[in-house]
Amino acid sequence: MNKDTICALATANGVGALGIIRVSGDDSLKVVQKSFPGKNLEKQKSHTIHYGYFMDGEEAIDEVMISIFLAPKSFTTENSVEIAFHGSPHIGKRILETLTQNGARMAKAGEFTLRAFINGRIDLSQAEAIADVIASENEASRKVAINQLKGGITNEISVLRTDLLNFVSLIELELDFAEEDVEFADRSALNGLLDKIELKLDSLIDSFQYGNAIKNGTAVAIIGKPNAGKSTLLNSLLKEERAIVSNIAGTTRDTIEEILHIKGHAFRLIDTAGLRDTVDEIEAIGVKKAKEKVENANILVYLADAATEDYSEDIDMIKSLQRDDLKLIICATKIDEVLPPKYEAVEDIFRNEIAQDFDFIRISAVENQISRILKTNCPLTLSS
Repeated sequence: MNKDTICALATANGVGALGIIRVSGDDSLKVVQKSFPGKNLEKQKSHTIHYGYFMDGEEAIDEVMISIFLAPKSFTTENSVEIAFHGSPHIGKRILETLTQNGARMAKAGEFTLRAFINGRIDLSQAEAIADVIASENEASRKVAINQLKGGITNEISVLRTDLLNFVSLIELELDFAEEDVEFADRSALNGLLDKIELKLDSLIDSFQYGNAIKNGTAVAIIGKPNAGKSTLLNSLLKEERAIVSNIAGTTRDTIEEILHIKGHAFRLIDTAGLRDTVDEIEAIGVKKAKEKVENANILVYLADAATEDYSEDIDMIKSLQRDDLKLIICATKIDEVLPPKYEAVEDIFRNEIAQDFDFIRISAVENQISRILKTNCPLTLSS
């Protein structure tokens, strides 16, 4: 691997109280020393901080703090230096220009993490976790990323690898002495080991699905016939007029996606076109996209108009969209427009026709009960 000394801005671009520039490579101390007179950095201990001025020739660019990390006790396992400066983008640019003049080069995207991986400091799953930690937008995604960064997945795979090697070695031993009529491995022990491996693989698969839901948000598809109140519900949850609402059926033709955070979990709400047979070409495309969204959703929120007399179309639609891994919530909407005996009977109709377990709630445009259901079902939906 190229052992050039590299440098890059470690903090976000823009104005701030402080900025940090990271330098890594065998000659990182020498490169920084050329612009940091008054103290010999190469004679300082690792993990120490030093105050002074960063110079470009005779000109002081800024008052800085220099942190030293000697190999192998650094992120890249190379000699590394971090320069903390006042957070002006111009100052950061001047320091980087000076460092390149001193012999460093600008790092490529992800090159510090790449060096940490190549030098054995982290593995691939931990490298991925670094990006996930930086991109985490809620408490749940942060916890998952930190666990992966600490080696949680690595340890799981290591245990699985050991079990697989044990199984292979026993099978090879049996094959080598198959004609000797000697049994080296207990058949029940082999079956038990296979069951253990299968269980571990299932757990890893589930953990991937869990992590993916945490990272990208649990997909919640809001589905129903035209004018059932889907866009009204989305606006109510978001507390803003995100979707256009009207009494004209078929107003929503394209999908609208927004993120709602509940108890540290991200829910990706998807408002869809009303489901119905239509001759309108554009609306038909919207209906097709709505069904595609359900196929990739974790939760289906189906809205049924409580004022409707016949729910057969709603029931048929729910049955066509059902999956074993799809959490179902049925909402009887517009209950403010009907008398209690009417909407109380709606739940019985759906219970008698839908075999799959589901939550049933009654809502109106002025009520916001769906968030309570999402909060309640969050651990069930996302548990690994």
